[in-house]
Amino acid sequence: MTRTDEKVRYSPESKLSPAVYTRETAAEGVEQALKLLEGRWKLTILFHLFGGRVQRFSELERAIPAVSQKMLIQQLRQMEQDGIVRRIVHHQVPPKVEYALTDWGQALCPALDALLTWAGQRPATAEAPEGDICEP
Repeated sequence: MTRTDEKVRYSPESKLSPAVYTRETAAEGVEQALKLLEGRWKLTILFHLFGGRVQRFSELERAIPAVSQKMLIQQLRQMEQDGIVRRIVHHQVPPKVEYALTDWGQALCPALDALLTWAGQRPATAEAPEGDICEP
């Protein structure tokens, strides 16, 4: 069986060459990724949806009691627009709406695990000795 890119005679961008980052492009890329997660409740919502869990809006609301309904809706809509969360509407009475992570959103789990591990390795802060801080 032949591959699709061979049939249409183009090479997908990801197969041309590995991404080469400079300091500036790497910083810009990380900044853009972090902007997707900006928001007080987005990470909390993500952790409630990791592992393939599908949750109704009311379940998320109960799981995160400190968030207002308006803020929860806003954060879910933003993540849906960014392609992190999938909104599933069941056409019935009363209306039933569920939320789940997209595959791309679920792929964020190892990155957040690594970030959590990194944060746990933070050395205890010690007071700097008086004098020149550059010399041991």
